[in-house]
Amino acid sequence: MTTAPPAPAARRAGDGRSAVTPRRVLRAELTKLTSVPSVAWLVVGTVAATAATASVLGLFVRPDDGRSGSWVVTSGFVLGQLGLLVLGVLVGAGEHTTGTARSTFTAVPRRLPVLAAQVAVTTAAAATTGALALAASALATSGARAGGAPGLDLTEPGAARALVGFVLAGVAVALLGLGLGSALRRPAGAVVAGVVLLLLGDQALAANPGPVTDTVRALLPSAGARLLQDDAALAALDATTRGPHLGTWGGGVVAAGWVLVALAAAAYRLRRHDLG
Repeated sequence: MTTAPPAPAARRAGDGRSAVTPRRVLRAELTKLTSVPSVAWLVVGTVAATAATASVLGLFVRPDDGRSGSWVVTSGFVLGQLGLLVLGVLVGAGEHTTGTARSTFTAVPRRLPVLAAQVAVTTAAAATTGALALAASALATSGARAGGAPGLDLTEPGAARALVGFVLAGVAVALLGLGLGSALRRPAGAVVAGVVLLLLGDQALAANPGPVTDTVRALLPSAGARLLQDDAALAALDATTRGPHLGTWGGGVVAAGWVLVALAAAAYRLRRHDLG
């Protein structure tokens, strides 16, 4: 006596219960991110470090320095971006260091949906962290702005854009870290590469200004920091550079290009190479 095969409708129902859907992949990646205690501490540390840096720098700003209130509030980004870089690297490289990558990609054999879900989760986490850091920085610098530092005036040309740019630039840094972490699969190497691209390379080139070095600086992902500048600060930057003038949003376009390249490299390695 043989058992009759399940009806097509039953097979489809069973497949539906176990099918890998974008929503399930996204939920799994979100669960991974929120279940790691170090991520929560990283977010808290990033917010605190950003606010503390802005508070200290704000103490040295005077009305005749040419700095604006928006610069004072966003000045902590120089340190806070490192936390966002590490956040992205942890999402991208975490599974490859903990040994869970094989089980993840066995469940999602096409692999790229996992990367897409990681992009969504990282974007949300970075945007939230950036918004919290911005609010904390505004609060931490209130004393300095009430004293000798210029006050925050959102009617100044580009001031509101600079505050939004703070969050956008932070998201770009985190996504760059995600791409580097997923492509290199080694957190230390990915963090070092990110620090070189975002900080060390820019500072080394700034120490030797010229047409070539200024052009290279303009094409590094650190150009995304232009999003934090109001109109007066952008005009001052363009007046001193011998490289290309990127305009209001050009730095963001450059940073977005680096993010796309890093994510494309991560996608290529996921599709074409093993998980070792």
